Amino acid sequence: MLITRYLIMNLPNALTLSRIFLTPLLVVVLLTRIDGKEIYGALIFVVAALTDYFDGYFARKRNQVTALGKLLDPIADKLLVSSAFISLVELKLAPAWMVVIIVGREFAVSGMRSIAASFGHVMPANWFGKTKMVVQIFTILVLIIADTYKEHWLLFGRFLLWVTMVVSLISAVSYLITFMKLRRQPRIVWKEENEQEARKEKVVS
Repeated sequence: MLITRYLIMNLPNALTLSRIFLTPLLVVVLLTRIDGKEIYGALIFVVAALTDYFDGYFARKRNQVTALGKLLDPIADKLLVSSAFISLVELKLAPAWMVVIIVGREFAVSGMRSIAASFGHVMPANWFGKTKMVVQIFTILVLIIADTYKEHWLLFGRFLLWVTMVVSLISAVSYLITFMKLRRQPRIVWKEENEQEARKEKVVS
């Protein structure tokens, strides 16, 4: 019998939640006609993106990796990235069809994670997913700046958008492979033992 804490609030999870709360602020700043909005938007986006690094860093350093963190982290990433890309479409800085593919991939992977979770399995971010996230962050940052400096940044931003789309599709395939492997494993059922602990029990499916 394996005893574990399934849900726990700590510094890494708090950083992940802060990324979720920064997302609507980013959208408001980007879509509001104020002077210097690209600077404010870029700063907010950078701060939100840094929380993605530090939540993982502190989770590993403090040995505070939790199932809650593994589930919340990709959700926070997808909210931030999807909201930013949709805002860029509204600003006419990114083609809608490319953003549909990129955001569609995010929802597809989230769907696979949800199905895996229903069978008691957690799909953590892998190397392909982390690489995709880095490329997306850089692309969004360049396109935000291009809102004001189109002559120098927009063409480079569009090139990065193509790279982002390709990397996103490759990472989607990697998660699909992981998902198919998890589906062949026995179902895991979580049963509460008390308010803070749970028992992990394998059930033949």
